[in-house]
Amino acid sequence: MMLRFAGLAVAGALMIAPAAAQTSFAPRDESPDEFVAGKGRDETFYACTACHGFKLVAQQGLSRVQWDDSINLMVRRHNMPPLDDKDREIVLNYLEMAYPPRAPAGRGGFQNPFAK
Repeated sequence: MMLRFAGLAVAGALMIAPAAAQTSFAPRDESPDEFVAGKGRDETFYACTACHGFKLVAQQGLSRVQWDDSINLMVRRHNMPPLDDKDREIVLNYLEMAYPPRAPAGRGGFQNPFAK
């Protein structure tokens, strides 16, 4: 009986572990210096890395409107603290300059999920 209980406890822990891992973010050591230099880089880096790695941001290629929509999504769905108007302008200016839209991927290529 104890062996069966122990087996169930281990199985339950293994099923819960992936869900628990998704609820906490442990960033790898990243530095603003690793990314495109420009005015607003540090502010943007620290605004974004409060929740996720900055490489996720750097992989995107969005227009200013799409970056703005992305920030709205983060605030609305992921409880990102809203940026005041001045900080939002700094962040949007940096993102627009550093990570503009890319040429469309070929058929069947990678499609940016945030670019809809």
